[in-house]
Amino acid sequence: MLWNNQRIIQDLVEKGRVLFKVIISVAVLGIMAGVFFAGQRPTAYYPVPLLKSSCPPGFKLNENNECIAKNLYSQYATTNKAGVGGLKSALPEIRDGFSPQEIDLGRYLFFDPALSADQTVSCATCHDPDKGLGDGLATSQGKDGHKLKRAAPSLYNVGYLKKLFWDGRATSLEEQMLEPLFSKDEMGNTPENLLKTINEIKNYRKLFAEAYPKRDGDQPIALNEITKAITAFQSSLVSLNSKYDQYAHGYDEALNKNEIEGLNIFRSFVARCAECHTPPLFTNQQFAVIGTPEPDGLPLDPGAEIPFNDKSLRGAFKVPSLRNIAQTAPYMHSGRFKTLRETVQFYTDGRGHAVPEGENLLIHWHIWEPNLTDYEMDRLVDFLKTLTDESFKPKTPEVLPSGLKIST
Repeated sequence: MLWNNQRIIQDLVEKGRVLFKVIISVAVLGIMAGVFFAGQRPTAYYPVPLLKSSCPPGFKLNENNECIAKNLYSQYATTNKAGVGGLKSALPEIRDGFSPQEIDLGRYLFFDPALSADQTVSCATCHDPDKGLGDGLATSQGKDGHKLKRAAPSLYNVGYLKKLFWDGRATSLEEQMLEPLFSKDEMGNTPENLLKTINEIKNYRKLFAEAYPKRDGDQPIALNEITKAITAFQSSLVSLNSKYDQYAHGYDEALNKNEIEGLNIFRSFVARCAECHTPPLFTNQQFAVIGTPEPDGLPLDPGAEIPFNDKSLRGAFKVPSLRNIAQTAPYMHSGRFKTLRETVQFYTDGRGHAVPEGENLLIHWHIWEPNLTDYEMDRLVDFLKTLTDESFKPKTPEVLPSGLKIST
């Protein structure tokens, strides 16, 4: 009897050892699978809130479920087609009329690295809300840390712009975003892989059906729906409530004495800043050859000459908006200047002083010899800082539909 009990106990111990080995083996396989599939295409469902039914700040919902831009500049009739523009000039036409759900869907897509080939890079990587919707780098970085040719411009008020990229080669936000999505040096994706990825994510199928209720729920998500949603979000990124704006709308105490002096210098025919950086958008949306120096050792960037096939535009770049300029250092298309003071100094150092030897550039006529004093340049910087307004900074999602970690 005792022998039988010992035998039973030994059998139980042996079975326990076998079971333990099986459990360990399964656990190891699970860990190996987790490592192997890390960063791979997510297919699981992650709880994501319903899309917002209210418009972002600066927009008003109409009876057609469209978000229409509303701001104090809407009450002004005069547009800036030429000249420095008055303080009560109107803004150009904006891309609006998107639904709140479209805008919110675009917000998720904007922050989601699922849009890149290796799922490590998102739109927000180069356009971080905490860095003025830029990236704080002299020139941006794509996937695998690849160094790009030019700086990432801020996206604030991009819905008002008619030409995109530093060289103006795109004329719509939809056209513009295709390049970083499918450039091997940036997000590195392909249309086929992007669509496969997004369509395999249950959350996105749910959210696209919510944002576009008239679409056939069984129909695969299309590329134009992805770009439209991101366009809707980007068009909502407004910044029009700075200290300068409050002053322009009649609150005289919004700017102090130094800042008002800086505004007067900015608009003067001596400095000529406002000729190109025309209020209220602080760009005339034109191209200018200013002769900014390239980083040491790099050849001249031909700029707009290439897409427009126009020798007169050699070295020309789109005049950027100065909105939130204090948040988006370093400056110029190549990030050549680290501070606003350095940038202002470049303009007062004289026409064409930094043009490389052997280059015969057609410098814009507004670039001349202003001979500003140190005091005047300091006041200009004081004024430029009054263009900062991040009161409508977009909110980063707490969780992404893909379940991936947010990449900024």
